[in-house]
Parts: sequence; structure tokens; C-alpha cells
Amino acid sequence: MAIWDQLSQAVQSVGAFGADAFDRIRGASGSSEQSRQAAFSMAVVALAAKMAKADGVVTMSEAAVFWRRFDVPDDARRSIRRLFDLAQRDVAGFEAYAHKIARLFPTDDALKEDILDILFTIAAADGVIHEAELDFLERVAAIFGLDKVRFNRVKAAHLEPEGDPYAVLGLPRDADYSAVRQRYRALVSEHHPDRLIARGVPEDFVRVATDRLAAINTAYEAIMRTRRPS
Repeated sequence: MAIWDQLSQAVQSVGAFGADAFDRIRGASGSSEQSRQAAFSMAVVALAAKMAKADGVVTMSEAAVFWRRFDVPDDARRSIRRLFDLAQRDVAGFEAYAHKIARLFPTDDALKEDILDILFTIAAADGVIHEAELDFLERVAAIFGLDKVRFNRVKAAHLEPEGDPYAVLGLPRDADYSAVRQRYRALVSEHHPDRLIARGVPEDFVRVATDRLAAINTAYEAIMRTRRPS
């Protein structure tokens, strides 16, 4: 069963959305691995919804980002939309969901970086990232245990003019050709969708990893157009 269908059934079975919904959904999701994936998916939905509310106003463009980034099947959309709508009523509780993701995937910084990228995309959907939204993003990154290099790498793709390719790769502008290639190869390996699936991330989240990998490739290609081997 696809993770969205599984999460949809779990949402329907637990009733009202509340502080203990995460644990009740996890308990209603079957096997240990299924429950882990459903719990992760629910936490991502709730965190994305609360990101949309961080500046105090939820716009259609912010909500639309979520539905573009995740391929939720038609028969599961009603339940997932209900979960999203209930979660976005206020920002309260976002830290708890960030902690839940961090606990579910404690050593998977690449996955947490991908999730941070989604949250940045939602924040920027209305054309500007507000101070309250940036505070939200910095707090999530801290809970995830992401260092400044990783945070700034994602931030650069959304705040730097046309995306500073060096910042996207987490490199200084004076990095030599060898350092650029080495960092690029490491990031491609780290963010490859197959590796995320192997570490227990639901297959439905492959698109998220693919989008992040595309940004890494674009940054590398931009640098290589101005570089030659020394």
C-alpha cells in the first residue's frame, strides 16, 4: 500500500487531530516499518502546514507548493488535505513535529536537508521570506541537528540572487576545481533517491529527493561553465 493511502486510512481511524494524533496514527498503521513511515509522513505534512502559517497568513500559493511537491493520489487527498488544513490553523507545535522527524531519522542529514528545502519553498511561495518564517526555518534546522553549512546551502538556493551555486554546494568561491568536484560527488551520493529509500524513507518521497538533486546538479553545472581543470 502506498504511504499516502496508508496515512489516509490511519487519519480516518484516529478521528480528531490533536497533540497525541502522531502516536495514535503510528499505532494504527500496521507493521513497525509501516508505522514508522506513516508517522514520518504525518510529521512532514504537519510541519509543512505550520510553515505556511508561520508569517500569520496562509496564502493559496503556499498551500499549493505542498501539493506540487508531493504526489498524493486522488483517493487519499481528502484525508491528507484535512490533516494539512487542521495542522495549519496555527504554528503551535511545529517544534514537536521537527523533533519527531529528527528521532525517526537521527543520522539522515540528507533527508532532513531535503525537508528543510521543502519548507523554504513554501516560505518563499508568496515572493518573500519573512523574518518570522526565517526564525521558524532556523529553529527547525537546529532541532534537526543541521549545521550552518547545510542550512546556508539550502537558504542560498532560495535567497541568493538566482541561487549562488557555491553556496548551494556549501563551498567558498575560491574553492579549486578538485574541491568542487569532490563536494559535488559527495552531495550526489548523499542525496540520491535510492539511498534514501534504502534507509527507510517512503518511496513516495522520491520526488523530493529528486528535486533537491536537480538543484545540486544545476549549481555544479553553473560552476563548471566558468572553470577548467588546473
